[in-house]
Amino acid sequence: MITVMIKEINEFLYSFIAYLVIGVFLVGVSVVLWVFPETSILEYGYASMEPLFTVGPYLLMFLIPAITMKSFAEEKRTGTIELLYTLPIRSSAIVIGKFLAACVLILFALIPTLVYYYSIYQLGNPVGNLDASGIIGSYIGLFFLGAVFASIGIFSSSVTENQIVSFVLAAFLCFISYQGLAAIASIDLWVIWAYYLQYWGIMYHYNAMSKGVIDLANITYFISFITLMLMASNYSLDARK
Repeated sequence: MITVMIKEINEFLYSFIAYLVIGVFLVGVSVVLWVFPETSILEYGYASMEPLFTVGPYLLMFLIPAITMKSFAEEKRTGTIELLYTLPIRSSAIVIGKFLAACVLILFALIPTLVYYYSIYQLGNPVGNLDASGIIGSYIGLFFLGAVFASIGIFSSSVTENQIVSFVLAAFLCFISYQGLAAIASIDLWVIWAYYLQYWGIMYHYNAMSKGVIDLANITYFISFITLMLMASNYSLDARK
């Protein structure tokens, strides 16, 4: 598992796509925080990182599939997946290794945004006038959200040999998983069940963590979702053998 993870990380670091994805994420966040009048901190006059955690999920749901789309699709297309099967490791270890590598790349993308935290910290009046607990919770929530999207991307890549199909499928599933149930719950037809529909959606748990409350129920939800997707990926690979 560790060997697969290191192999994937090395491939990411020598891949133009990884740097492009991280660059697009950071530029997108920078534009939202500092340029757009509707969300710019300089225009709004309030020291807050809320725009980052609001737009971050929508950037990740398209950028993470771009990272994971080749995880298994490329292996299948080139035939190197057969070499992986010959290694003395289980399919589950391969899946987890690729997933952990994607999570490391998500960390690489999030760490530079701490510069924005420092900048906003200094802009506060008085200096340091920030909701630190809310920001920490939002960072943890955003990482878990990225991990969920990575698990969806791994699954999408495991069911096809075409990277484009993997990307489109993963982006669609990420969007539906994040906002789909919340959108359905907003329909008047589901008034009685609206809360329960929202509760089973990712957005509900992400927003809860963004308030700075690290609830075990929310963490359990994310871990369970990730586990389910990785199990589905493992089943897809075993069915191919």
